[in-house]
Amino acid sequence: MERKQYQLGDIVQMKKPHPCGTNEMEVIRLGMDIRIKCVGCKHSVLVPRAKFESKLKKVLRSNPEAASREGED
Repeated sequence: MERKQYQLGDIVQMKKPHPCGTNEMEVIRLGMDIRIKCVGCKHSVLVPRAKFESKLKKVLRSNPEAASREGED
């Protein structure tokens, strides 16, 4: 199974929607734990990377700024 590619600033869809009803989350921190923020109510959640990867459904929108910064290095 192919690993899903995500980076800082991406908008992702999780398998279950947030209690506010929105199904879009923004990746705001990467590391051993990943912090995601609900696009609807702005609530943030810190999730262990393994759990995040198992609950991730798909990347809805990729952050173009982060992709261009990687190419500059």
